[in-house]
Amino acid sequence: MTVAGTRYDQIGMSYARTRRTDPRVAAQIHDALGDARRIVNVGAGTGSYEPPDREVVAVEPSPTMYQQRPAGAAPVVRASAEALPFADGSFDAALAIFTVHHWSDMPAGLAELRRVARRQVVLSYDAVVEQDFWLVQDYFPEMAALDAGASGYTSRAIARTLDVRRVDPVMVPADCIDGFAACFWNRPEAYTDPAVQAGISGLARLDPDVRARATEHLRADLASGAWDARYGHLRGLTELDVGYRLLRAGD
Repeated sequence: MTVAGTRYDQIGMSYARTRRTDPRVAAQIHDALGDARRIVNVGAGTGSYEPPDREVVAVEPSPTMYQQRPAGAAPVVRASAEALPFADGSFDAALAIFTVHHWSDMPAGLAELRRVARRQVVLSYDAVVEQDFWLVQDYFPEMAALDAGASGYTSRAIARTLDVRRVDPVMVPADCIDGFAACFWNRPEAYTDPAVQAGISGLARLDPDVRARATEHLRADLASGAWDARYGHLRGLTELDVGYRLLRAGD
């Protein structure tokens, strides 16, 4: 069992409830796929962002995750990113969405993407940017220490393995419907919801006492107006760059 598989068997049981495809993020991902028709989605989870009009094979190590995929979703192969069970050049494109930070060996997994597909599309985050996000900086600083070597999850680090041709910021809309870590940057009340927390790996993996203590801190700041005094200006923005990056690599 891989690190990602074991991790999501423990924390991914309600993932499909709060993690939904946001159409604006999806449009950016699908554009990056270009003319690719046969796609492997590595670390596919519940199937968010898989293009419905193309041939997709999903790779997911966690039964807890792939059992939540909707009816009619792409077929799933249970495997890890570091050892894809496909011949060289089997696909037009390899897709990796919000997954590389869970791999036990990111360079090995990226090399596998490059081996099995001529094009690679990766949505990740620059950890050094995300760590400045108010949720991490003011309330849950322990999130920054969860992934060893988190500074390696940057566009530059990924480009050491992949032939990255283009890096685009993925702006998070104010009304984003996908519950990833920075989704609720202007709706802080959401981060006190246990269901939302369960769908964010960085929160779900925290020690329960740490998570409870920080959640109460946030609740108190919302009730007193302290959060709005510091960050209330965010409520009026339509989108924000919180460090997510879409990388296009290969041909």
